[in-house]
Amino acid sequence: MEPVPLCYFQGKFVPVHEAKVGVMTHALHYGTAVFEGIRGNWNPDAGAIYIFRPKEHYQRFLDGCKVLRIRLPFSADDLVRLTVELVERMGFREDLYIRPLAFKSAQKVANLKLHELEDDFALMAVPFGKYLEAGLLKCITASWRRMDETMIPPRVKIAGLYVNSILAKTDAVLGGYDEAILLNQDGHVAEGSGENLFIVKDGRLITPPLYNNILGGITRDTVIELAREELGLEVMERPIGRAELYLADEVFLTGTAAHLTPVGEIDHRPIGVNPPGPVTRSLQDLYFKVIRGQIPRYMRWCVPAVPAGQTAKR
Repeated sequence: MEPVPLCYFQGKFVPVHEAKVGVMTHALHYGTAVFEGIRGNWNPDAGAIYIFRPKEHYQRFLDGCKVLRIRLPFSADDLVRLTVELVERMGFREDLYIRPLAFKSAQKVANLKLHELEDDFALMAVPFGKYLEAGLLKCITASWRRMDETMIPPRVKIAGLYVNSILAKTDAVLGGYDEAILLNQDGHVAEGSGENLFIVKDGRLITPPLYNNILGGITRDTVIELAREELGLEVMERPIGRAELYLADEVFLTGTAAHLTPVGEIDHRPIGVNPPGPVTRSLQDLYFKVIRGQIPRYMRWCVPAVPAGQTAKR
């Protein structure tokens, strides 16, 4: 049986092409939606797709719904079970990107009152390989500043907020770069357009704190734990100045889509010596094993889904 792209939409599983909304949908006009990006990682030896840390993703997803006053009839555990069922029904035997979306579905284009608007939910998954094609990123500091907490909360994934990232990413790519790095309103480093940022300096791993208007990334949290527990590194969460990027021994970006990707150049300045550096390489190796369920002590982060027609091998 060939894999079939499906979507859970309005309470049932339907082919993706049948899941449609009208042009007057409130979320389309105003960005009143919350989403997540979750990876499903195919492990051929196990005959299963391992969905990585879905409960943590859904807890953040529901936090975003609370901010936008979106009411869903699901708990985080309910959403994990629904995701496993979707992945198993589709039957893909490759890496997937899973996208839950909660949105204001009212067919109203002149209402700015969240509490008066209907809500809806959709869940889909698509085959997905590398998000950042370059193995060693060439980055530029964006002219656009990262959205401040007092404008739109950046700690959750609100759809409208991502115009900020899209403007920065588009300018970077059209300028010949792979990725943009945004500063916050104070001029400190925030993050990439869709990734958290880490630097390595003098054997320490350093990343911006949540109060610097960054997303509290699930991959970020994973890397912090692996660095501390597996590599014995000191991890510091503190503001990072722009010039610190140029002077770092190593720089890398992390995210569900981006995984863990090293940076080789920022603002026309090379980073470190012969990147990627040893810390980046070690963390990459650990991370890619963890997300595919290859390190038993981190299986607590992996939820298996056995695609339709496949028999789990262990």
